Amino acid sequence: MADQHGGRADVELRLPAEGAYATVVRTTAAGLAARLDFTIDDIEDLRIAIGEASALAIPEADPGTDLVACFYFGPGTMTVTLETEAMDNPQLDTESFAWQVLDTMAQDAAAGSEDGRFRVRFTVTSQVAAGSTGAERLT
Repeated sequence: MADQHGGRADVELRLPAEGAYATVVRTTAAGLAARLDFTIDDIEDLRIAIGEASALAIPEADPGTDLVACFYFGPGTMTVTLETEAMDNPQLDTESFAWQVLDTMAQDAAAGSEDGRFRVRFTVTSQVAAGSTGAERLT
């Protein structure tokens, strides 16, 4: 699963691939989203999506490896990639609760193994930060 963002991440966070650090990724994402003028509801959706993406990526990590979280910003959007070393090339369980929630909460969710890495990628959009309003969505 090649990364669609050829350029450098706007923010990159590297930490141990352990469940206790998922909170750090969620908190970082929420802080970044607030700076991008996401609404409180959008930020909560992002926090949930990060939690589920972490639940997919961290168990697949080889022991002692890092989880790398990359954040890419666009107009009213944030694309997040969580990646870790996973030499067994695990397959995504699309029936898992974590995947079902992530696929519902985010746009363009994708996950899988490639070249000894397991990657989860998704985008969250804030309609307000993107400049649209509820009235525009009704037309």
